[in-house]
Amino acid sequence: MSQDIKDILQNPDPANIATINFGPTHPSTHGIFQNILKVDGEKIISSEQTVGYIHRAFEKLAERRPYNQITPITDRLNYCSSPINNIGWEMTVEKLIGVEIPKRVQYMRVIIMELARIADHLICNSVIGVDAGALTSFFYPFSEREKIYELYEELSGARLTTNMGRIGGFERDFTPVFHEKLKSFLKTFPKAFEEFDSMLARNRIFMDRTKGAGPISAERALSYSFSGPNLRAAGVDYDVRVMSPYSSYEDFDFIIPVGVNGDTYDRFMVRQEEIRQSLRIIEQAYNNLPEGDYKADLPDFYLPPKADVYNNMEALIYHFKIVMGETELPAGEVYHAVEGGNGELGFYLISDGGRTPYRLQFRRPCFIYYQAYPEMIKGMPISDAVLTLSSINVIAGELDA
Repeated sequence: MSQDIKDILQNPDPANIATINFGPTHPSTHGIFQNILKVDGEKIISSEQTVGYIHRAFEKLAERRPYNQITPITDRLNYCSSPINNIGWEMTVEKLIGVEIPKRVQYMRVIIMELARIADHLICNSVIGVDAGALTSFFYPFSEREKIYELYEELSGARLTTNMGRIGGFERDFTPVFHEKLKSFLKTFPKAFEEFDSMLARNRIFMDRTKGAGPISAERALSYSFSGPNLRAAGVDYDVRVMSPYSSYEDFDFIIPVGVNGDTYDRFMVRQEEIRQSLRIIEQAYNNLPEGDYKADLPDFYLPPKADVYNNMEALIYHFKIVMGETELPAGEVYHAVEGGNGELGFYLISDGGRTPYRLQFRRPCFIYYQAYPEMIKGMPISDAVLTLSSINVIAGELDA
């Protein structure tokens, strides 16, 4: 930061200070949230956030829903990578129950979660390009994201808010069409991705716009409880998949990319490398996909075959109980975290032994990042504030819940 900017921040001239709204409906906020900026010319003196524009009381809603009907809520946290949210919630309930999940289900989950991570990072990084003025690069990743959405659709019937998975596994096994489309994706994606990377990663204009924009040190990032790509960009190699492995992540060989300066360029580059590592993980999981069932032995959460429902009273009773949400879980208290698209996504669940959660709280990475935003943009020009917001990837659905 230059001496001139330091002087402006320390001794602002009231006659030169203007107050402007950055949001709640600004195109670059990528959601409905507001920043009230005080600026001296182009330099930001201070920022005050306003959140809650789309608060939907997800945690309170969950207290009135059966456990197997909460995935439509988790779907709508970070909707750019909704399968990770859903699978994280399902694993939280499985942890409370103490059920053993088949190895095949664990590998299937890894494949789906890493596809979701790729889709999430593609959106984030292509939007950074748009906010830096590089519109062309925005269109390249979207044809690849479309292929990921087709894989979602083949497995769940939906594309964005997928309601993916079930407590204990999946609603169906990988279909022949899914196998065909996944093999095609693994073959064609690397070349398309490197084309996208070549447009921005070493582009002098892009580098000049993003280097030094919105930096944060490792110490400050840790003090704010950062996680995910934003923490790794600051130089801390923390990844839930490695530090607290789940779903057999310990079986796979991959690296944790880290940055140095914690600025917009480092956040972009960390996500780029994470896409490559996600692709490595998917290839390993798919090539070594175990045989077995696509779900655990949990009759309380899986509808019996329709033919049995029509001809067998016990099957009809099970069907009724599941649909009406009459499955009771043991009393207990658990916390489970997964590496979401934006960092550590945690679920803190308290059960009183009833049919619905007694309490449920989400650890939402976007809510944590957004607290640091005023500090990250102080002394920066307004254009860098736009880039910084894009690069920390604040998703309003996860921010407000």
